Amino acid sequence: MSDQPTFLALQELTFRPDLDVLLGRWRYQPALPAELRASYQQLADLALTHRCRFWLQDLRRRLSPDEETKRWLLQEYYPSVARRFGQRLFVAYLFSPDMHRQIVEAPDYAPPEAYQDKTYALNFFGNEGEAVQWLQAHQPTPPPKA
Repeated sequence: MSDQPTFLALQELTFRPDLDVLLGRWRYQPALPAELRASYQQLADLALTHRCRFWLQDLRRRLSPDEETKRWLLQEYYPSVARRFGQRLFVAYLFSPDMHRQIVEAPDYAPPEAYQDKTYALNFFGNEGEAVQWLQAHQPTPPPKA
């Protein structure tokens, strides 16, 4: 499969078969929560097409979601996507270094360990290389070549 990007209204999605990562670069902050949800549904559909449950979401051009969108993502969307895969979903969020600092210093910040009992795992990064490394560290080891 190629790594040609798919352009959606809000995101540029690229499946990287060499990394087994679906990279979503958000292009701008949507005006309406419904636009955001529709784009996330398209993301899930493309991920299922490629059978890729390791996602890097580049939010450097977006704001943090509102409380209702966070609730929807954590309680409905991610569990639903993980069920569709039949396996755990891993999502690395990439922010600008300053926004990353604000997120991890916020009182409601949940570290990666907070998701251990969930069907999905989330982590937040200010560096793209570290985000990719985290995703790859959770990928199954391929069987040795004969």
